[in-house]
Amino acid sequence: MITKPTTKPSNPNFSSGPCAKRPGWDINALQNADTGRSHRAKHCKAKLNDVIVKSSSILGLPDDYTLAIMAGSNTGALEAALWSLLGARGVDVLAWENFGRDWVNDILNELKLENVNTHIAEYGDLPDLSKANFDNDVIFTWNGTTAGVRVPNADWIPDDRAGLTICDATSAVFAMDMDFSKLDVVTWSWQKVLGGEGAHGMIALSPRALERLESHKPAWPMPKVFRMASKLKVSKGIFEGATINTPSMICVEDVLDALNWVESVGGAETLIEHSNKNLQIISDWIDTSDSFKFLCDEENARSSTSITIEIKDASFKSLNEDDQRALVKKIVALLDSEGVAFDIGGYPKAPPSLRLWGGPTVQNDDMRAVLPWIEWAYQEVK
Repeated sequence: MITKPTTKPSNPNFSSGPCAKRPGWDINALQNADTGRSHRAKHCKAKLNDVIVKSSSILGLPDDYTLAIMAGSNTGALEAALWSLLGARGVDVLAWENFGRDWVNDILNELKLENVNTHIAEYGDLPDLSKANFDNDVIFTWNGTTAGVRVPNADWIPDDRAGLTICDATSAVFAMDMDFSKLDVVTWSWQKVLGGEGAHGMIALSPRALERLESHKPAWPMPKVFRMASKLKVSKGIFEGATINTPSMICVEDVLDALNWVESVGGAETLIEHSNKNLQIISDWIDTSDSFKFLCDEENARSSTSITIEIKDASFKSLNEDDQRALVKKIVALLDSEGVAFDIGGYPKAPPSLRLWGGPTVQNDDMRAVLPWIEWAYQEVK
């Protein structure tokens, strides 16, 4: 029998989105928010442009890439890319978790594109990256938020590709080492690694992606919220803070606070190191645990943010899936009632599992503190 732990995490927020706020955050961080002001006012537009400039600088995006704030979080930004850019050539789409499968569905059943190759793997695995055809446009998630599986690097993407690479990077940007020169389109949201508020997305475009916007007219009607070009001319204002629709200036203030925090702690490299440390803490625990394992068996493909673990012991594996899910829910509920871990249930469509956010707003000491509680909770409910 495992003794009930006594040390609790100082912050029990381990949700994979919206994610924990930066250390030391409180509501006073929003006191200078331009509430009641038009987002098109000079002062407000300048703040929106600051988000763009700071994000690009901290990430080290190539100098010739452009960046815009989009509606609808990462989903809106990625959909804008799909609806605006696809159709000029064939498409390869890779998926190994829920959101990647959403992009497969949109490409096949909403946009109804032809000449589409799908490369789909089950939760916990990567598809064969070598099968991607870069004469086509290639769409993939860098980090599968709902599976805890990421691409190890961008070495599989050729420099001389003919098509565009479109990357959903929402739970990777600011937390993982990424070669942006291999990515023509990169999307993310404020509510993941930065711990910002939801509903706002970002889209970075390479010169090749911009050229596509000005040379390709999609065959389908274009919703205004996705419209980055008009009459084959890029809407340059959106890359300077003139957003397509109205943003929340409270959320803008919050993400500026997060970006200023990133600068104060040493930039993206510090955040990447911190996330890797969280993954290492869990990995060290897994090595000694008789009950838990990573959902992803391949070490180099394990996420350092959406860290997904499953129960491995024989008594659990002997249960049917419904009973496994019921037991996992009991673990989650017990940890919630103890105030030590909130929102760590695995994604509903994933195998029965637990998912802990390991991004840089989660303190390493809190990650160390929560793991004995997970072990205890399982022994209590099984």
